[in-house]
Amino acid sequence: MKKIPMLFASVLMCAGLSACNTPNTNTDKLEIVTTIFPEYDWTREILGKNPANAEVTMLLDNGVDLHSYQPTAQDIVKISGCDLFIYVGGESDEWVDRALEQSTNKDMVVINLLESLGDKVKEEEVKEGMEGEDHDHEEEDHDHDESEHDHDHEEEETEYDEHVWLSLKNASMICETIEKGIEKIDPTNAETYKSNLASYKAKLNALDADYKKAVDDSSIKTLVFGDRFPFRYMVDDYGLDYYAAFVGCSAETEASFETIVFLAGKVDELGLHCVLTIEGTDHRIAETVVANTSAKNQKILSMDSLQSTTSVDVKKGVNYLSVMTGNLNTLKEALK
Repeated sequence: MKKIPMLFASVLMCAGLSACNTPNTNTDKLEIVTTIFPEYDWTREILGKNPANAEVTMLLDNGVDLHSYQPTAQDIVKISGCDLFIYVGGESDEWVDRALEQSTNKDMVVINLLESLGDKVKEEEVKEGMEGEDHDHEEEDHDHDESEHDHDHEEEETEYDEHVWLSLKNASMICETIEKGIEKIDPTNAETYKSNLASYKAKLNALDADYKKAVDDSSIKTLVFGDRFPFRYMVDDYGLDYYAAFVGCSAETEASFETIVFLAGKVDELGLHCVLTIEGTDHRIAETVVANTSAKNQKILSMDSLQSTTSVDVKKGVNYLSVMTGNLNTLKEALK
């Protein structure tokens, strides 16, 4: 995972100058800024007919991946004066603390998704066969000083899986937090927001039940991904197991021969007829996994991790529930 580049200081300086030179002519209009699409869509659902006429902004609106996004000066200015700011809060959002230091609205309500979920947030998991797994760990470093090992381990920073939005159960809890945040900035319409939340949670819960039924009705309980794997929260919700080429936040695009052979072996061992990928057009790893199985005829199916949804997609009617319903249909096919 990346660290904040030195250029960020320059962005903040430009943002500060822009904020000073750009008068806020919309002081009476509520402004809500979200980083990614799920937050944006949940917020709009809770606002409903938007009685406060709040302006909702999605910063990552052109398909930029959360893990490589860096804010522009215009983004910083937008955040600095907003009434409610919602972000994921993982390592990919290390830039946020600096951005909030530029805030001109001292009454801003800030929602960090990971913090809102508390102990339900999971550490990033490296599964058997994944790139980055230390296969020879047990055979190496036998003479390594134990106290030094403990010291190094203590200094390792825990990495958390950021993809909390891919759990419908998490989504329901996060929406409760967002509704409370909206109430704080617009208490006048609190009852409307509570009602909208209740209606939306009913839809989330219904889809959650559909996922559970699909998994319960299938004898297959394991997925193989020839790609990154951001669906940890989803599979844990329904008791599914998985194998994948990379962890969810990995920036790698090339898998080793050992990883390919391992995943192909799992497809054969489990009798799977599908190899999965995330959204996008690069399915080379999945294709290579299929080519190394015994049957060489498995379908390649894609699940949408909601990391590439754009404002254009939103205009076409795409929403969180429609994407998660599409993922359910893909999952059903993979579990046949």
